[in-house]
Amino acid sequence: MSVTSLRLNIDHWQERVDLAASFRWIERLNMHEGVANHFSLAVNPEGTQFLMNPNQMHFARIRASDLLLLDANDPKTMEMPGAPDPTAWGLHGSIHRRCPHARCVMHVHSIFATVLASLADSSLPPIDQNTATFYNRYVIDDEFGGLAFESEGERCASMLSDPKKRVMIMGNHGVLVIGSDVGDTLNRLYYFERAAETYIRALQTGRPLRVLSDEIAEKTAQELDDYPGQAEAHLREVKAVLDDEGSTYAS
Repeated sequence: MSVTSLRLNIDHWQERVDLAASFRWIERLNMHEGVANHFSLAVNPEGTQFLMNPNQMHFARIRASDLLLLDANDPKTMEMPGAPDPTAWGLHGSIHRRCPHARCVMHVHSIFATVLASLADSSLPPIDQNTATFYNRYVIDDEFGGLAFESEGERCASMLSDPKKRVMIMGNHGVLVIGSDVGDTLNRLYYFERAAETYIRALQTGRPLRVLSDEIAEKTAQELDDYPGQAEAHLREVKAVLDDEGSTYAS
């Protein structure tokens, strides 16, 4: 089947292309975890139908046509041929079922976010512009209960009811980021990893931190919330780089 006919016969093609590009880019940044970790994107108004990566497929190989289309309210999902990873289903299915504002969900075990999640105090103080981006905009899950099967997924979903909280620092685990679309979520995930790296490297100096005031941190976070076009441009440029290289992500 040609790429042209494939596009005509697969629903939600542009959403698939955007999500596939994000897998390829996160692998390039070494923020992936072998054949683990998972992203999803809601495609219906209620947020309960969503695209997600196939079970145990490396991020560097995922194409738009590979993505699974799942229904968070279908209890037989795990019985079907080509069923998703059970932890991915437990976590993402629960979030899409309970949090309609979480249109896109990205979960990784990237190095610096996971280091932060492994500290006794996993908070992220506002010590620069990137860390201030997340001021009062994350939650910390300190009740890690093992792999994120459905009960663990439901517990995590219950912590994301406030639309302002778009990052979950998953204690002893990694990070989960939600957003309004692929570009919004990819941009936030990228900057959270950068922010975590800045903080961890600052701690490594052993010297006192220059922490922003609450007022300036909130002002900076709000300004970045309202900053026009950055997430859209970020995803556009990611796809342009991949296209220039002849990547197969959009196939």
